[in-house]
Amino acid sequence: MILDIISAVLILLGGVLSLAAAVGLLRFGDLLSRMHASAKPQVLGLLMVCVAIAIQYPAWSTVTTLAIIISFQLVTIPVATHMVGRAGYRTKHLRRSMLYRDELAEAVDRAEAREVAWERRKGIGTDHNDG
Repeated sequence: MILDIISAVLILLGGVLSLAAAVGLLRFGDLLSRMHASAKPQVLGLLMVCVAIAIQYPAWSTVTTLAIIISFQLVTIPVATHMVGRAGYRTKHLRRSMLYRDELAEAVDRAEAREVAWERRKGIGTDHNDG
């Protein structure tokens, strides 16, 4: 009886967190805010639901499957969110006025300068070889 109540509370909290993630995706205005709203509560909501399932079905096969699901989510969500954030930053899909400190601007400027320099060298090298 107590385990059923704990499971029900965990599933309810997991559902509320997933709903909060969905509302955040709809309500927040820019890419970085939406990424934050979608990644953090959704992973915690999934974790709560998986723990509730493990409480209800404490077999080794169920627990190991849930552990694989949780670890896969904990590994892939931060990496995917980071890559989407960098892509959004590079394509200017963010509000710079909302950034407290832009730590990536200098690195992006250096990368763009290297790219321009490489293209110039490539252009000079092909002109030199043609003559």
